[in-house]
Amino acid sequence: MRSIWNGTISFGLVSIPIKLYSATQDSALDLDMLDGRDHARIHFMRVNEKTKEEVPYEKIVKGYKLNDEYVILDDQDFADAAPEKSKSIDIENFVKVADINPMLFETSYYAEPGKAGQKAYMLLLEALKKSKMAGLGQFVLRQKEHLCVIYAQNEVIVISRIRFAQEIRDSSDVDVDHDININKKEMDVAMALIKQYTTDFDIEEYKDTYTDDLLKIIKAKAKGKRTTIKKMTPPKPKSDDLYEQLMESLNKKGA
Repeated sequence: MRSIWNGTISFGLVSIPIKLYSATQDSALDLDMLDGRDHARIHFMRVNEKTKEEVPYEKIVKGYKLNDEYVILDDQDFADAAPEKSKSIDIENFVKVADINPMLFETSYYAEPGKAGQKAYMLLLEALKKSKMAGLGQFVLRQKEHLCVIYAQNEVIVISRIRFAQEIRDSSDVDVDHDININKKEMDVAMALIKQYTTDFDIEEYKDTYTDDLLKIIKAKAKGKRTTIKKMTPPKPKSDDLYEQLMESLNKKGA
């Protein structure tokens, strides 16, 4: 794996040199966009809107439009905006992982210690495991500041980028009628149904079957065949009554 960020984790006055590696990978098939007429690959070009000519990558700059004029930014400008956060993740607080809204999580990275920081890394790792807490910090990656949570997972330190509060949309625009009456009988059966389906969480039980099935179709088409797809039909309840549907679900699961 190639590291995507080099820097340090600051734990009080302890500074731990680390490298970050992506902890996730896309399971989707890598599909190319093609011209339907001759199946030639389609490429996206960076085009000057005035000259309509392609612009070489090394000639592209970034700018911010201010008062109808562009202010051009260079690498030094981005570094100057937060020099201490470009190369360091300072743990500002410790919180319970369970208290973090799952909607905030974006993507995760494995943190690997540098040779000079092995002992300090292990100290932080073991302290996080023992306390069952996670550190909160901020750092700059790809010219953008990120909030992150630092925790122990699979015997390594994991750093997960999380969203800032202003990046979560207000749910007040979602139309939900909270005045609907749910009687005790319906709630009791719903809770019984939840209890019946409750298990320990094991991510290994869940597979990306869509990608596997799509690959089967691709391989069959390559041989001039078309696979038979089993169509799923949603189960139909015997009754329109909510309580009867819940009871039917409960009995079906029990059976």
